[in-house]
Amino acid sequence: MSTETDIARGQVDTADWAHLAEELDAYGCALTPRLLTLGQCAEIRELYDQEDLFRTTVDMARHRFGSGRYRYFTHDLPRPVAELRAALYPHLLTIARDWAARLGRPAPWPDTLEEWVAMCHEAGQDRSAQILLRYEEGDWNALHRDVFGDMLFPLQVVVGLDAYGTDYTGGEFLLVEQRPRAQSRGTTNSRVAPRTSSIRATD
Repeated sequence: MSTETDIARGQVDTADWAHLAEELDAYGCALTPRLLTLGQCAEIRELYDQEDLFRTTVDMARHRFGSGRYRYFTHDLPRPVAELRAALYPHLLTIARDWAARLGRPAPWPDTLEEWVAMCHEAGQDRSAQILLRYEEGDWNALHRDVFGDMLFPLQVVVGLDAYGTDYTGGEFLLVEQRPRAQSRGTTNSRVAPRTSSIRATD
């Protein structure tokens, strides 16, 4: 295991997950501490131009999703992405199971990420869902939900790879919560620091 891998896993494991769970309960999203090094962020950004790492590219303007492009990784994820995903799963699983119990719903998610991925594939959801998104000046993303099928994990992690004021200015990361018998509520995470991630509910 590399030093940077240890850093990422250590940052995940030492985060205040009780507080993050409270934030998710209150707002439907939560801002984590920094999880990746600057070197890892640069490494992931540079992957965008490596065609063989991605299964497809989406032009958002063409599909009226907004403006900009994003790429879906193949199942052979880059090491920093795969390791961060594996480190996050046990903590997110605890929150997902707690939500399911309080809502009186089934909690189909197994103890390991590998088992969950296998269950999705067996159900016919065998396309990779991890994306790398690139915005240029003036680009934007329309409000949307990321749902691929009936096999749904209720939390998603978005990681900022650039630094506000250094790599870009302007823009807000807007999350909208649809609440039963109430108006929708928006929450913004503006000027997200590099290496920081936002956890959000997907359903």
